[in-house]
Amino acid sequence: MASDRLSALRAFDDTKAGVKGLVDAGATAIPAIFHHPPDAFAPSTLATDVAVPVVDLSCERSDVVGAVRAAAETVGFFLLANHGVPEAAMSGMLAAVRRFNEEPAEAKAPYYTRDAARRVRYSCNADLFQTLVGKWRDTVYMDDADRPAAGEETEELLPPALRGVAPEYTGQMRRLGRGLFELLSEALGLPRPAYLEEEAGCMAALSVAGHYYPACPEPHLTMGTVPHSDPSFLTVLLQDGVGGLQVLVDDLLEDDGGKRAAWVDVPAMGEASLVVNVGDFLQLVSNDRFKSPVHRVASKTVGPRVSVACFFRASGATVCAPVVVDGSGPPRYRSIKAEEMLCVSKTQTRLNNLRL
Repeated sequence: MASDRLSALRAFDDTKAGVKGLVDAGATAIPAIFHHPPDAFAPSTLATDVAVPVVDLSCERSDVVGAVRAAAETVGFFLLANHGVPEAAMSGMLAAVRRFNEEPAEAKAPYYTRDAARRVRYSCNADLFQTLVGKWRDTVYMDDADRPAAGEETEELLPPALRGVAPEYTGQMRRLGRGLFELLSEALGLPRPAYLEEEAGCMAALSVAGHYYPACPEPHLTMGTVPHSDPSFLTVLLQDGVGGLQVLVDDLLEDDGGKRAAWVDVPAMGEASLVVNVGDFLQLVSNDRFKSPVHRVASKTVGPRVSVACFFRASGATVCAPVVVDGSGPPRYRSIKAEEMLCVSKTQTRLNNLRL
């Protein structure tokens, strides 16, 4: 019954210990609130003959712009090589997220909240009570960790494990994001490299999510992250070597000329240490030139998996509108405020509901 499920969710949430708490308690089977229906895993096909593109920022500018354009227009994902973010900043950030999540539950409890207005918040599934289906993941969220609001000290808001490290890493991401939006502006043929930042507000806000996916005793029953597209302009992901991230490629050609959809593994570390993907807001602004891909994280019996996702977002009052450039045709979406767009249904329905 729905009431029984809601009671189970509340009881779990009241522990403020997340799924890490279940693992620490020695769980050998996952609770029913984390069981996903079989259709949640569809399609079951995993493509092994498709590679996620690699963009090497050390190449000639024109080549980099072309590579970014090709990746954003097709898969919507690309690995980033020679990006200039120090290895120490990346390894330090992964270690800090892991360190926080592996602290005793009582040390993390003060940060556990479902109040989205708090700049630093920790929870198991921000949407746990909206979806009623749990995902095998705990997360600490930090909004603009490198930019204290008036009258506050960001360091005091952050858990001790993340102090110093998170603001530095956020600053590195902000610098990288500015360069990526310049490349994307050029790839769209916009009037100037700073167009997306200055006119579309792509860098108005930067949210960092430190995800922690414990090893799962029954990975066939649940997911680390369900299929979704990102409500951002751009997402830059740092992940450890455990793996599990997959992107849905829905136009793979069959031998008979037909098309099929299949999941493609996104490499963990390897030749490129950061992963970039287009978000829904950028698909809208680019007038469908760039693709906001559906992706997920599969649960695994090994772990923990640690990742850090940086979401480049608009401020709530920003008006998002498609940019029409040569060859892109008439606007395909209506203009909408960022805060309104976030209220639209999730995944690709968010964009479909805005089509003209």
